[in-house]
Amino acid sequence: MTPDRIRRTLAPLLCALLLGTSAVAGEGFDLPKPGPKATCPVCGMFVAKYPEWIATVLYADGHAHHFDGAKDLFKYLLDLARWAPGHQAGDIRAIGLTEYYGLDLIPARDAWYVIGSDVLGPMGHELIPLETQADAEEFRRDHKGARILRFDEVTLDLLEGLDASRFD
Repeated sequence: MTPDRIRRTLAPLLCALLLGTSAVAGEGFDLPKPGPKATCPVCGMFVAKYPEWIATVLYADGHAHHFDGAKDLFKYLLDLARWAPGHQAGDIRAIGLTEYYGLDLIPARDAWYVIGSDVLGPMGHELIPLETQADAEEFRRDHKGARILRFDEVTLDLLEGLDASRFD
């Protein structure tokens, strides 16, 4: 197995282990909002221009990184060494994102994600975050989604597939 293949296989497992204690949904789940000049560390887009897609990683020291969608959030989480040199997964206090229907901030680990739908985000094909399994199933039916995933099922290969419009 090549080093790249090992990294792609182990990254989601390591991410799941290290991020298993993200913040709990409900009252008190609050993350800082991006300022008007905040840019996504993965793609460089201005995040505040896309409020219905915002995702946020909050570190224990209060520092936050904001993203213009779940896809870039996962690219970041699965390759912190590339996108956030000097940051450690163990220092992450909370990970949240904007739920598609209610536009509420929810914990990323609790979301259900639909891929391959006819709904595009700021960076094209996206993981569409929904709060419940029932919402995800309804969204998948209504928007011709290919699959429903949970947080721990997202891999770098899957994200590259989204960028190439492959949903397997």
